[in-house]
Amino acid sequence: MNLSLLSIDPLRGAAGAALALVALATPAAAQNGPLAPDLQIRLAVQAAPPEMRDDATVHGYASDGSFAVLREGSNDLVCLAPNPASETFEVSCHHVGLEPFFARGRELRDQGITGNDRTEARWREFSAGELPIPYGGVNYILTGEGFDASTAEIQAPYLRWVIYTPNATAETTGLPERAAAPGAPWLMFPGTPGSHIMISPPRGG
Repeated sequence: MNLSLLSIDPLRGAAGAALALVALATPAAAQNGPLAPDLQIRLAVQAAPPEMRDDATVHGYASDGSFAVLREGSNDLVCLAPNPASETFEVSCHHVGLEPFFARGRELRDQGITGNDRTEARWREFSAGELPIPYGGVNYILTGEGFDASTAEIQAPYLRWVIYTPNATAETTGLPERAAAPGAPWLMFPGTPGSHIMISPPRGG
């Protein structure tokens, strides 16, 4: 947080300072409903590479909490704003080819199908040829401890990458099934429709 952003009345003392800090450092769990659309967009696109942010499509939440398209884009990225119902802060951007996979996940969640049941349902649909999971599609996932509502600065940001490689194995990719070193790529769920390359850099790096 940039403490120079704070404007604290000295007569309020320590209590006033604490309240001001809480107002600026807004965790997802403290949201009272969806954020303003402009703020959702500014937060969501930070998961994307800088040169791709301005033209990305952004999905988020309308004032009634329903899922909505906040901005139509012109490139191949779809970014997701933070979910106001989540207790943690996360935004992400994925290749447009993965949108049917993510949209189906939202549908299943709305039907009350979650966890492993939700995962396996999508895997079955992929195996049946009913749901595409493009090989090489990327998902950028950005988490944080909160954000400054006035600047959209994300606190303690941590970016990791997921590259979808359905049915890939260590033998077909040459990748190990666990990271060989901090931040090194590895293959998760090898040999399944959900196989993907994980790249998780060291925190604070």
